[in-house]
Amino acid sequence: MSTVHEILCKLSLEGDHSTPPSAYGSVKAYTNFDAERDALNIETAIKTKGVDEVTIVNILTNRSNAQRQDIAFAYQRSTKKELASALKSALSGHLETVILGLLKTPAQYDASELKASMKGLGTDEDSLIEIICSRTNQELQEINRIMVSRSEVDMLKIRSEFKRKYGKSLYYYIQQDTKGDYQKALLYLCGGDD
Repeated sequence: MSTVHEILCKLSLEGDHSTPPSAYGSVKAYTNFDAERDALNIETAIKTKGVDEVTIVNILTNRSNAQRQDIAFAYQRSTKKELASALKSALSGHLETVILGLLKTPAQYDASELKASMKGLGTDEDSLIEIICSRTNQELQEINRIMVSRSEVDMLKIRSEFKRKYGKSLYYYIQQDTKGDYQKALLYLCGGDD
């Protein structure tokens, strides 16, 4: 835990500090990006006695999501292992949670958050609404495309992946965790049980 604290204490935002911190992003595309080199450095960090967490954090927190996906692909190509699995074995606690979250695509992250919002008793409507309301126009257009223009084809894929990943159907979770007109609308969009 002290390593995470030390890293967070060293982070600083560059540029015009008169602009509120929330007005600019902290992760930009890395200019001298080399996915193969990063994958090799992460593999070395994982194999280091005691795991070199600082190297892993420095690489993954200074790359864009697209670059992190390229690193994961390069890692799998060179080691024949999934990067997420290797890091899950090497890390623990909050650091593991953050690093594994960084390796997800936005869609994968949204899917896991949607699942978490419907887990257990009741539904976390705030999380459902936040996911939908915090998306860019492009992301909302993609959601709209899935729900309206090709909903049957795409929803079948989503339902299949959801059931494969979580063992029960999306329809089942919606039925168990929502009610009223909200439930009816979601079940209609879901298109049926698997």
